[in-house]
Amino acid sequence: QVQLVESGGGLVQAGGSLRLSCVASGRTFSSAAMGWFRQAPGKEREFVAAISWSVGGNTYYADSVKGRFIISRDNAKNTVYLQMNSLKPEETGVYYCAAKGGYYYPPQLRMAQSYDYWGQGTQVTVSS
Repeated sequence: QVQLVESGGGLVQAGGSLRLSCVASGRTFSSAAMGWFRQAPGKEREFVAAISWSVGGNTYYADSVKGRFIISRDNAKNTVYLQMNSLKPEETGVYYCAAKGGYYYPPQLRMAQSYDYWGQGTQVTVSS
């Protein structure tokens, strides 16, 4: 089992920044990659960004956040971060951290069903 705990959400004005954190505990060695997803009220959960735990830490982003969001990791702390800049009101929602175990093809990291463990989510509200 892997436990994930997100933090860092809150209320921010449009154009502002937030940094989310996700701390993993438990059988963290079984995780191959970590992802961030978000879900707005009445909408499906959507991919935001992902990063592998391997050397090099390959990163993947949704087109809508490229150039504004940065995903990073601290292996020693079993923590993944999501730096979000130039936030937009339509990016309001609950942001979830997820862990993917085992081998994967990079495109799989964009699909919520590929992940094995999820955090409880942290609310991000961007006011206009």
